[in-house]
Amino acid sequence: MKKTVAGIVQMRCGPDPGANLARACYMVRDAARQGANVICLPELFRSQYFCQAEDHKYFQLAEEIPGPSTGAFAQIARECGVVVIAPLFERRAPGLYHNTAAILDADGSLLGRYRKMHIPDDPLFYEKFYFTPGDLGFLAWKTAHACIGVCICWDQWYPEAARLTALRGAQILFYPTAIGWHPSERQQYGTQQHEAWEIIQRGHAIANGCYVAAVNRVGHEAPDGGAGLDFWGQSFIAAPDGTVLARAGVEEETVMVCEIDLDLLDTQRIHWPFLRDRRVDAYEGIGQRLID
Repeated sequence: MKKTVAGIVQMRCGPDPGANLARACYMVRDAARQGANVICLPELFRSQYFCQAEDHKYFQLAEEIPGPSTGAFAQIARECGVVVIAPLFERRAPGLYHNTAAILDADGSLLGRYRKMHIPDDPLFYEKFYFTPGDLGFLAWKTAHACIGVCICWDQWYPEAARLTALRGAQILFYPTAIGWHPSERQQYGTQQHEAWEIIQRGHAIANGCYVAAVNRVGHEAPDGGAGLDFWGQSFIAAPDGTVLARAGVEEETVMVCEIDLDLLDTQRIHWPFLRDRRVDAYEGIGQRLID
């Protein structure tokens, strides 16, 4: 039997990027001590979620890849023999920035990067001001411990993203995330919004017969002094049948580890053969915005 251990770091993010990086490194090492082999951090963990406002000053938070953060995690990966998924604000070139996840293999090498493909533009989620849409496509990497895929936050609402990542061989699909409630909406819509977020990702696990790991942050953040966002935490790992194997709390920082039985993918796909029964000859309209 082929097994691995997934690790999730659910953390609070403060105004000091250096302190956030140090905290993240500590929690990644903690996950490794608990036996995790593949460890994922939340989206844009080095800062508070700055996309609540459109302000040019926040471009100063970006860094190159490879750079100081990937260097720090590469050292941890080598020392602990773990894979690290580090979601960063990438400065690719002057005036060209991405919301990116760097994948460090267990030997510390930079195995690859994923650039967020779907970029939202909603109240307090003004990401189109900062991020160029990804141009690398949907990818999977054969790491030392599993074949993994990574998509980022808004990507998690799109079945096409999950399917294409799974078709490239991903056994575990990681979704580093920064998602929360508008405080004024939490009481009326909070349960519904959270359930929709979890249900669709569990659906990706079922439809593709793979594990899904969603990694969120926690805490209230209002970097520009407005109403801010209440990040709802509740990071989770779902099995290929959609069962939630582990779930973190709403407010607590959590280092969560979960054993992953990779043989279960074959069992699930044999009994629920969605990939076998796909009508690839009949999906020509999927590339259109709308079919009239």
